[in-house]
Amino acid sequence: MKIAAQWLTSAPVQQVLGMLSGAGHRGFLVGGCVRNALLGRPVADIDIATDALPETVIALAGAAGLKSVPTGIEHGTVTVIAGGEPHEVTTFRRDTHTDGRHATVAFTTDIAEDAARRDFTMNALYAAADGTVIDPVGTGLADLTTGRVRFVGEPERRIREDYLRILRFFRFSALYGDPALGLDAGGLAACAALADGIDGLSRERIGHEMRRLLDAPDPAPAVAAMRAAGVLAHVLPGADDRSLPVLVHLEDGQAPDWLCRLAVLGGGDAADALRLSRAEARDLARLRQAALVGGDPAVLGYRLGARIGAAAVLAHAALSEMAPPAGWAGAVAFGARQRFPLRAADLPEGVVGPEIGRRLRALEERWIASGFRAGRDDLLG
Repeated sequence: MKIAAQWLTSAPVQQVLGMLSGAGHRGFLVGGCVRNALLGRPVADIDIATDALPETVIALAGAAGLKSVPTGIEHGTVTVIAGGEPHEVTTFRRDTHTDGRHATVAFTTDIAEDAARRDFTMNALYAAADGTVIDPVGTGLADLTTGRVRFVGEPERRIREDYLRILRFFRFSALYGDPALGLDAGGLAACAALADGIDGLSRERIGHEMRRLLDAPDPAPAVAAMRAAGVLAHVLPGADDRSLPVLVHLEDGQAPDWLCRLAVLGGGDAADALRLSRAEARDLARLRQAALVGGDPAVLGYRLGARIGAAAVLAHAALSEMAPPAGWAGAVAFGARQRFPLRAADLPEGVVGPEIGRRLRALEERWIASGFRAGRDDLLG
C-alpha cells in the first residue's frame, strides 16, 4: 500500500528525506501524518523516524543548508526547518526506563524496536519517500482500516510507560474508532485497572488532552466509557456526562466547542483540574452559570458575546433536555451586536460617585427590557 498526498511529494519533505538517504541512512514518515494520509484527513505535523543519530541529523542538515533545532535531543529528536516548515526527525529508539511520565531511551537501528514502543497500532505505521507503507507491528493497517484503536503489544505495559496514554486511548477512540465496534476491551480494561496513574500527571497535560477529546465530532461514547472505567472521576471529579450526547445532538453539525461541552459535564473545579487559562476559567464560569439558569438568547448574546452566548443556549437546552427556542441563533447574534447607548457623561450633573454605576445599571436593564430598542432620549427622558 502507498500513500499519495501533495505534502509527501513536496520539495521540503523530499529534501529532508533525501539528506538522510543520500548519506546512507534510512528515513521514514511516521505516526499521525501517515495515519491521516491513509484516512484522507488533513495532516498538520510531519514526523520522520531515522536510523541516523541526532548529531548526524544536525550535521546533515547543516551540510544541506537547513536549520536544525535540538528540540528533544535527549530523546533523539531534532527539528529540521525546510521550506519554512518544521520536520521533527527522531532517531529509532527503545525505552530503557519509564516512570509513567518520562522515559529514558536508547537509540537503535531497528525499526521494529521503534514501532514496539509506540502507543497505538495505527500510530506505528511508517512510509518511505515514495509513499510505500510499512507496518512493523503487523496489525496497524488493518486496525486503521476497520477503526480499531488498540495498544501496541500489552496495553498495561504501554500505559505504565506513560499514563497519559489512558486519555489518549479515549481521544483516539472518539476520533478514529468505529462506534459500531465499541472501545477495545483489552485497552479499556487496562485503563480501568491503571486509572490511579492519572493522578500523577501534570494538570497541563491532562487539560491539553481533554480539550482535544472534547473537540472530537462526537466525544460522548468515549466520555461515557471513561466514566464507566472510573477514569473520568480522576480527571473531573463530580462530572456528569448524561447530557453530553444531548448536546452533541443539539449542535446539529455546528463546529464542536470544547468549552461548551465541558460546561455540560460540570464537576468540581474544572478550571483548576484542567489548568485552564484565566480567560478560559472566566468564560467557563459564566457559561456554566448561564447554562444552569437559562435566559433570553438575545440577552445572553449581549451579556456573554456571540460564542459564549450561543454555547449557553445549547448547554441549557442539553441540561434541560429541551430544544432551544426557535430562531435562537439569530437572536444571540442580534444581542451580541447591541451596544448600550449611554455613558457616565450622559447622566445629569448631580449623579456622582457610586450612584453613577447604580443609575447606569438600572438604565441598562430598562434598555434590555425594551428589546434593545430604547434610545438615549427614551432612557434619559
